[in-house]
Amino acid sequence: MNGNSFGRLFQVTTFGESHGEAMGVTVSGCPAGLELSEDDVQRELDRRKPGQSMITTSRGEPDHVSIKSGLQDGYTTGTPIGMVIENKDARSGKYEPFVTAPRPSHGDFTYSAKFGTRNWGGGGRSSARETVNWVAAGAIAKKLLAEEGVELAAHVNQIGDVEAPEVPFERIRDRADDNEVRCAHPETAEKMRERIDEYQDDGDSIGGSIYFEARGVPRGLGAPRFDSVEARLGQAMLSVPASTAFEFGLGRDAREYAGSERNDEWEFGEDGDPKPVENDHGGLQGGITTGEPIYGEVTLHAPTSIPKPQTTVDWETGEETEERVIGRHDPVLPPRGVPVVEAMLALTLVDFMLLGGRLNPDRADDRPGEYDTDYHPSSPKNEPGE
Repeated sequence: MNGNSFGRLFQVTTFGESHGEAMGVTVSGCPAGLELSEDDVQRELDRRKPGQSMITTSRGEPDHVSIKSGLQDGYTTGTPIGMVIENKDARSGKYEPFVTAPRPSHGDFTYSAKFGTRNWGGGGRSSARETVNWVAAGAIAKKLLAEEGVELAAHVNQIGDVEAPEVPFERIRDRADDNEVRCAHPETAEKMRERIDEYQDDGDSIGGSIYFEARGVPRGLGAPRFDSVEARLGQAMLSVPASTAFEFGLGRDAREYAGSERNDEWEFGEDGDPKPVENDHGGLQGGITTGEPIYGEVTLHAPTSIPKPQTTVDWETGEETEERVIGRHDPVLPPRGVPVVEAMLALTLVDFMLLGGRLNPDRADDRPGEYDTDYHPSSPKNEPGE
């Protein structure tokens, strides 16, 4: 099974199944000399972990991270960083009815059709639990970006038909975690919670979307066509479990605009360089960053594991059967999806910054203490551009 790695210079490779012994991730390409601790990673994992509220799964996972390699004296060494998160509360018994009867809209049948077998406990590799690895890796990427003055944030901007108005970036960054829905507009968050409760009480689930934004991204990152920032950011966001749509800038609303309305005219910025007037392109033109904020949205469908009776087929008996998915599942995904979306945004941007020579490839000389820097030579910094 391939498809377990993401990124080029900052490469993330993950392993683990929902009900296996542990989840894990290896991060290759992190520059040496970055101050890093398990607490840095744990803060992000705590935002994603289950059991946070009544609108998340009750699975009791502490999601405690253990960094196994790539650090010395609290700093990265430039070698692969290995992290492990043990599974503590897996209960596979409730999945036994689905060993030969695929759950509706899951990967059960397609995994079996492709591989001839599958790990049926909790969905195995297809489970959204695998995103714990992404968030762990994203915590490192976030820290690298912060040192370069790049800020990013996300929040839930829609649940069902309840949509939040536009919220300033600073409020999203500072207040999104203030409520369990992770919507930075408190009044809308209350309405979202009411809508979630309605579906949950009915044994059903509901979808929604997450708005994301990054500021301080330097201009000139990316390349045309297949290596455009939006192309690879789209890959990152559409890899998020349950994602059905990715948008940037005006997104799908662009279909309603005339060229004269959508085109961003140019003006001189405070630094004397050209800058777009409106940024309707979401910080990206020609596949390359303009230096303006990058923003967009990811749509997540309703969770497919619901207790309502649904019809499936048993390929062993050859009969149709009615089953209920009984287990510990989220009635809505965007609240716990916010740190996942932020992680994939961070991983994508760090990779582009390394490709474009905008990150110091070796920070060993910046480490405090008595080190002989003759033994920690800095690599020559590449010229800007990919």
